[in-house]
Amino acid sequence: MRTSFNIPEELLDDFDATWQREGYDSRSRAVREAMTEYIESHTALESVDGTVVAVLAFDYEHERIIEDIHGVQHEYDDIIASTSHVHEGDWCLETVFCQGDAAQIRSLLYDLRDFDAVGRVNISLVRRT
Repeated sequence: MRTSFNIPEELLDDFDATWQREGYDSRSRAVREAMTEYIESHTALESVDGTVVAVLAFDYEHERIIEDIHGVQHEYDDIIASTSHVHEGDWCLETVFCQGDAAQIRSLLYDLRDFDAVGRVNISLVRRT
């Protein structure tokens, strides 16, 4: 099946350099591998239930959404144990340490990913309690 995507040129250049360096035969093969990894990681996240400890790490454009980020964090203050925040120019890096119901932590993760001014949100499940 053929399909097309709108991808920023710089991202595509970085992707091409990465798959070529790793020795894939084609961009299509690398995209299939990336999609498989994405599906596996999200499926694993969705399968966790009960109480967990997790760390969310994300970057965002400070001026565009700092108040919105604080609003989201207040909505989830029952599962957020602490946060850490550093500035890098116009961008910020935030880590959020959570303990609580896995479904609530997933919801927080998805709410953070919903902002256009958030670059990436990564989760590390530390343990189940």
